Amino acid sequence: MPSHGTRKYNVQTFPRPPVVERTNRHIQVKWHGQLIADCPAGEAYWVLETHHPPTYYIPASTVRMPLATTPRTTFCEWKGTATYYSMMSPISAAETISNRIWSYNEPQKGFEPIKGYLAFYVGPWECYVDGERAHQQPGDYYGGWLTQDIEGVVKGQWGNWDPVL
Repeated sequence: MPSHGTRKYNVQTFPRPPVVERTNRHIQVKWHGQLIADCPAGEAYWVLETHHPPTYYIPASTVRMPLATTPRTTFCEWKGTATYYSMMSPISAAETISNRIWSYNEPQKGFEPIKGYLAFYVGPWECYVDGERAHQQPGDYYGGWLTQDIEGVVKGQWGNWDPVL
């Protein structure tokens, strides 16, 4: 699988079925400019799958805000059943975001390393990989993070294809 550095990663060369790997990237998540998650390099995992930018999974211990589970669940044929969470804004108790953070608490075979780790959709959070602000994978279904080192044809909104140049 790809080594970390300044090279480009073409999503068309990522595997299917997907793989989970430890990554040496520093992952941060901010909300309203406040740091709500800070995962040091070497503690996160990324899941790589054909035509998807990486999805990052970080230890729950690196999240600085309390989470509450929501009733929502989804099923991935590779990873299993996802549990979703809500989080209250760090600046206003009136603002809560739901179902934009998820985990696999009983992952299927091959994905045991991400058991209990948390993944964030890029929006509404500001998500960073090694200090670079990530962009959301096209659409609002998949949770991949686009950074400048990702290239190729990325799967987008509800299964459509959107080229990332």
